Amino acid sequence: MSELEQALARAPLFGEISLPAVVACSGGPDSLALLALARTAGLLPIAVHIDHGLRAGSDREAGVVRRAAQRLGTRVRTVSVQVGAGSNLEARARVARYRLLEQLRRELAASVVLVGHTMDDQAETVVLNLLRGAAASGLGAMAPRSELIVRPLLGLRRADTEAICAELDLEVVRDPTNDDRSFRRAWVRHDVLPRLADGAGRDLVPILARQAELLREESSFLDDLAAASWPRGGARARDLAALDAVIARRAVRRWLGAPPPRRVEVDAVLAVARGERRAAQLTGGRRVRRTGGVMHHERRHRAGDYGFGA
Repeated sequence: MSELEQALARAPLFGEISLPAVVACSGGPDSLALLALARTAGLLPIAVHIDHGLRAGSDREAGVVRRAAQRLGTRVRTVSVQVGAGSNLEARARVARYRLLEQLRRELAASVVLVGHTMDDQAETVVLNLLRGAAASGLGAMAPRSELIVRPLLGLRRADTEAICAELDLEVVRDPTNDDRSFRRAWVRHDVLPRLADGAGRDLVPILARQAELLREESSFLDDLAAASWPRGGARARDLAALDAVIARRAVRRWLGAPPPRRVEVDAVLAVARGERRAAQLTGGRRVRRTGGVMHHERRHRAGDYGFGA
């Protein structure tokens, strides 16, 4: 059995996707392997390369994607997006990328957007979220499917995607930032996880990925329970104040939406529900107040201003 066939057998999500599908394709081995697997699965994939213009020579990577698409017999689109200088550059580039991918998905009448995150990426995300002080939902890391974003490769290792590209003799892009330890993910990849694995005497990537799956399932269950508990029949303060603290915190997070509130902000909202405060100011220009026994969530900006990610 070829590397491609073995990988496809370990990626059952491909069988659940309607065609055609957009494939976010940077030209790296993960995204090119994803394109090859989507083609083999019969999804009529459309490779989409987005150039952020953030490093010299990035425009040449589109040629790698075009040549791979031609070799695999798939459609391809190459586009550019401008990301202004400033703080949180990676996060803003990610938001811009996903917005453009969704726009192209609609234009191309595609069912979903496929992205090439692997099990190794999942393990790194768990560690990164742990360092941020994330709750259980954050430690659940990336879901295999988040609405129209699908990650079919979470059951595969980075070495699997390299092997697929080698088997198909595909030219790949090597992003130098992946080895730049000034980026926290690269530091986790090259320093933190290898040292933890050495200390544990075992490969921690599948263990962290398995833990993420369990936490994600439990977190989803609690989220559903919170959604069913409040707001129900109106955002009444007394109903929220009466909930168990664990469910109440989740209900508040779901009610507030993006950007995700900090724990201190959630506690402030609960204090408003209990009548201990009249209002609470939140990040993103938001405010929560209680009037006539009802909780009100006011936004200074439109919901779309907060962007989205995966």
